Amino acid sequence: MNFLRFPELEARGLFHAFTLRSVPPLISADLPQILQEAGLPKDYGMGEQTHGAGVAVVSLDGKGKVIPSVDALITRKKNLSLVIRVADCGPVWIHCGKTGGIGLVHSGRKGTEAGVVPATIRRMKEEFGSDPQEMLALLGPCIRPPYYDVDFASEIIRQLRLEKVGKVVDSGLCTAADLKRFYSYRAEKGQTGRHFAAFAL
Repeated sequence: MNFLRFPELEARGLFHAFTLRSVPPLISADLPQILQEAGLPKDYGMGEQTHGAGVAVVSLDGKGKVIPSVDALITRKKNLSLVIRVADCGPVWIHCGKTGGIGLVHSGRKGTEAGVVPATIRRMKEEFGSDPQEMLALLGPCIRPPYYDVDFASEIIRQLRLEKVGKVVDSGLCTAADLKRFYSYRAEKGQTGRHFAAFAL
């Protein structure tokens, strides 16, 4: 099983992974194996992902559950993985160095328009007392122009800067531009797998 990892998150000692294309495609039933091979906690929470701006605080009580009506997950609990699925939409990892809070966001065109990333940052402030200036936010692989006519990746970066996030990192990776490594729902006309993005303290 192959994973993409990011040096900016590793530098903060954060457990994270992004699954790459595989044959056959990974499915939700593979999550225990995915988390084990990636070295992340086996207990997890995953969002339903309705392309909205819902944010859930995940606790150990909610482990192993799909949380309805949310596209973003936040926690300060250790031994707990946050998980989302993507195949063109943007995965955003957020960490607050002040409070240790983390967030994992599924933000595609609709979610970006709905403001799911700013909603996640505000919720981390409310729940944990997080300070955006102490945050690192990283945007992972997603579809980008010229493969898609809406540049929601640049809008996500703009939103992060408007929220005064201290360190904003864009991986610059485009799913549709590299079908050997990535799935692209749009480029493959819906007939494709999903990546799993995971995050833990």
